[in-house]
Amino acid sequence: MPPDERPRQRLLRSGGPSLSDAEILAVLLGNGCRFVCTLELAREILDEAGGIEGLIGIRPAALQRRGLGEAKAASVLAALELGRRLAHVDLPEREPLSRPGAVARYLVLRYTQRDQEIMGAIYLDSRHRLIAVSEIYRGTLSRAATEPREVLKEGLLRGACSLVLFHTHPSRDPSPSLEDLAFTRRMAEAGDAVGIRLLDHLILGGTRRWVSLKDRGAW
Repeated sequence: MPPDERPRQRLLRSGGPSLSDAEILAVLLGNGCRFVCTLELAREILDEAGGIEGLIGIRPAALQRRGLGEAKAASVLAALELGRRLAHVDLPEREPLSRPGAVARYLVLRYTQRDQEIMGAIYLDSRHRLIAVSEIYRGTLSRAATEPREVLKEGLLRGACSLVLFHTHPSRDPSPSLEDLAFTRRMAEAGDAVGIRLLDHLILGGTRRWVSLKDRGAW
């Protein structure tokens, strides 16, 4: 490849949008080794991960291979962590529900794991201002074993008046199951009983794939 057409030079000359996902990843990986083309290595990783969204929650062992040791794997993981922290900066502190898309992006980047379902809650005060975002449970591929009392207990300790429940689907399909719908109704009823209102339940499949059960009229 001519030097001025290499991903790094094009990134500096024309900016990130001019590069494909594989080329961006190749820049992070840096120079290849004697036997491995960095761009081919990047394509291989993305193919195995199922695309760029599959890098979210990827484990170091899944990155390391011939031509990609600990140092380069650390560069990729550091870039992903920067993305999570930038998403947190974009999370509205005052009225997070005013920008549900920003909330969903942050939650996906922060909590999605490829092999586990994670459930948590966003706790809010009486004016719907953010108190805390808390992970409650990590579960198996099929479900996160939790009960409303555990979610509400933390809310009471934090002095919350309302909450937004969230959980991830490792399958990347955010479609609610019958179990999801039943749990949401139980959560809403239990919350009303102790004075912590359930405002929404977000199911997270990917950065652009999430479902609001409030919008679905689940309760």
